[in-house]
Amino acid sequence: MTNPKTISPAFDRRSVLGAIGASALLGGTSATAFARSMVKDPARFPGLTKIINDYVSEKKVAGMLAAIGYQQEAPTVISAGTQSLGGTTPVSMKTLWRMYSQTKPVTGMAAMMLVEDGKLDLDQPLSEILPEFKDMQVLVDPEGAVENTVAAKSPITIRQLQTHTAGLGYTIISKGPIQKAYLAAGLTPGRVSRNPIPGVDPGAPTPDLKTFIERLAELPLVYQPGSKWSYSLSHDVLSYVIEVISGKSLDAFLQERMFGPLGMNDMFYQVPADRVGDLADNYAPFAGSLFPIDPGATSIYLDAPAFAFGSTGLVGTAADYDKFLQMLLGFGRLGDVQVMKPETAKLGMSNLLPATADLSGTWVAKQGFGAGGRVGLGTAASPAGTFGWGGAAGTAAFVDTKNGFRAGGYTQYIPSNSYPFQSEFPKYVYADLLGADAVEGKTSP
Repeated sequence: MTNPKTISPAFDRRSVLGAIGASALLGGTSATAFARSMVKDPARFPGLTKIINDYVSEKKVAGMLAAIGYQQEAPTVISAGTQSLGGTTPVSMKTLWRMYSQTKPVTGMAAMMLVEDGKLDLDQPLSEILPEFKDMQVLVDPEGAVENTVAAKSPITIRQLQTHTAGLGYTIISKGPIQKAYLAAGLTPGRVSRNPIPGVDPGAPTPDLKTFIERLAELPLVYQPGSKWSYSLSHDVLSYVIEVISGKSLDAFLQERMFGPLGMNDMFYQVPADRVGDLADNYAPFAGSLFPIDPGATSIYLDAPAFAFGSTGLVGTAADYDKFLQMLLGFGRLGDVQVMKPETAKLGMSNLLPATADLSGTWVAKQGFGAGGRVGLGTAASPAGTFGWGGAAGTAAFVDTKNGFRAGGYTQYIPSNSYPFQSEFPKYVYADLLGADAVEGKTSP
């Protein structure tokens, strides 16, 4: 199929990422002590191991893997299944997974590097960098006519882009005329399949980044800047901010400042031809069966994207994403390589939410949000020192800087709320860390 359209599945509000918070399972020093002893010992994770094995044996997924490590030591790896249902290649640390929105923290930290360089300020108006976003209009009704608008009361800022409080929309979240306008303009930076998916409007093809930004700026905001947390296209806007300021596309910037120095050699926007055999199939669970919607051998990720999406574009290995998590735990350092100052990494993993933002009814209610990921606030439902996010195909990853460990869970099914693996993954990890009764491995929602 030539010129495949970029498409965006019709997820509900929980489908991209469930809770990263670990509720009351965080146990302070006991978790720290256990974390030190867990490395290279999968037997320390009986609950998580059972859950992963159950998902595979019940054919809810083709394969599943978790990588959990203390500080910057090698991770414990728990895995089961294969890269394709009925296939013979087991999932491993070299398997390529569609990261989807796990791209956002990567883009967020790239933007923090420019803050560190003194070339960007969190409270800087976006229009100083991208004049297209000056004098924005805002919908009177978030689901109402796109012609019914009022002037924005304040400018969009970089802080708001980092924290999804800029007022921008998203086809997977927005409803009504603004969603249709986004689809018609090709404002859909997420690739799922070469083939049409029943019931899903693929919209117009996604344009190049400059055109994408121009079309986005012409449309009204969904909310007043700084007023509401609402999942959005903000990290794709940051992709262009990074390009304008650095003079390099996001993928080139990441390669120079993050991927190259950290040895993240298996993180791609386009899967190389010689790595096709490592790309897992992506499935849609339906009526107790798995339907392949993006087989690795013919994946849409073998084609170049319209641009390096800051929100959803990366495909990579668990090993490479683990290096990113190690860097965060090292507050900008992995081994002898320092890619950002400790204070920059800490700032990016801190609560950057504007005080004016309404969080009620959102995924981050009573929690914080930093540079592209959820932040713990030190409560039972929001453990201190935690930072992470997940992706639309069921992946999840987080760091716990207080207890000094990191964890990533990888599989491929879409939408991610088809099963509770993503939303419950942190709880599974903490339950084993604290010696709690093993989770029973029930995988039905």
